[in-house]
This record gives sequence, structure tokens and C-alpha cells, in this order.
Amino acid sequence: MGGTKFGIAPRLRSRGRTGERMELVLFVGLQGSGKSGYFMSRYAGTHVHVSKDLFPRHARKKSDRQLRQIEQALATGRSVVVDNTNPRRSDRTGLVETGRRAGARIIAVHFLASVAEALRRNAGREGRSRVPDVAIYTTARRLEPPRREEGFDEIVRVRLGDDGFALEEERA
Repeated sequence: MGGTKFGIAPRLRSRGRTGERMELVLFVGLQGSGKSGYFMSRYAGTHVHVSKDLFPRHARKKSDRQLRQIEQALATGRSVVVDNTNPRRSDRTGLVETGRRAGARIIAVHFLASVAEALRRNAGREGRSRVPDVAIYTTARRLEPPRREEGFDEIVRVRLGDDGFALEEERA
């Protein structure tokens, strides 16, 4: 794995990607690790943005609603980014299976951030985007890094630093 720094994250140049195959991109990482910012800089123009954070705060069955949105986008041939913490393998299993059934290329983007970094960024947030500190600690305790054995075609590790995003790409 090699690291590369980018101020604004460009598209990864992946061997074998035709640009025509749909992608299901699952973000994995702590709140405050840069997930939504990375979506905006890398995927906003090309992928449907699905996030439980976009649902009303007291919405019921958010996971079911999220899955319907993903299925609808993939059914129409559109690529999707799932912008949630997705900390456990069990949180990702159904999403990976949904992407496989639709014939999508499955990519995990793992955001590398310490609890201290996430807490610092979270403290600078306002309104709904700020989460209670306990949520970050809980996610950190549950976090299982994504692995190829889960069915990912590609795993990308991302760290947000002062100079932008640093990327590391894992290949089979």
C-alpha cells in the first residue's frame, strides 16, 4: 500500500474499472472522520448520496428506508455511496449482498481517525451535525475494519489531515 496526499480527493485510477459498472461505496469510520466531506469532494457529481443522517431525526426504520433507497438507485443503474459509520461487519453484510445482487462493484472506504481527532472535529460542528461524544466512543468500540472476506472488490483507506485527504488503496 502506498499513501498519496490530495487537497481534494480525485477519482482513484483503478485497473479494470470501465466507468460503466455501477458502484456501491460503503463508508466506514467514526463520526467526524471526514466521511461527508470526502463524499462532497469525490463522489457528489457521480453517485447517489444515501445517509441515515439525511432522514428526519425521529424517522422509524431508518435501515429499511436506507436499503430501499440503495435498491432503487442500483435498479436504475446509478452508483451509490452509503455515508454512515457502518462500524461492524454485521452492519455491512446486507448492504454488500444488495450490491452483489444488483451487479455493482463493492468498495469500502475506511476513514482512519483517532477518537481524539474525531472528538476535536465534532466539537467544531453545529446543529444536527454535532453528535454527543458518547456516540464517537461507542462507534470506536464497535469498529471492525472492513476486510476483503466481506465481499469488497476494493478497500480504500482515507485519512483527513491538515493538507487534505491521504489515500491508500488495497488491491487483490
